[in-house]
Amino acid sequence: MGIGGISIWQLLIILAIVVMLFGTKRLRNIGGDLGEAIKGFKNSMSDDKKDPNDESDESLGNIDAKAEKADEEKS
Repeated sequence: MGIGGISIWQLLIILAIVVMLFGTKRLRNIGGDLGEAIKGFKNSMSDDKKDPNDESDESLGNIDAKAEKADEEKS
């Protein structure tokens, strides 16, 4: 038994039909476009977590600047 009651042979037949319908070049382009879309989505989600008004080194990913600020605040 395979995934959800579908055997490996049935999955291979479906894959062969999809490759014959679309061709390998088109499938490769679709995969690349999908990967770029996911990467763009992840980047936009991480940008939303940052404060857009924050112009410090911390927004550039500088961890040392964050540690220095914490040390200055303790003093």
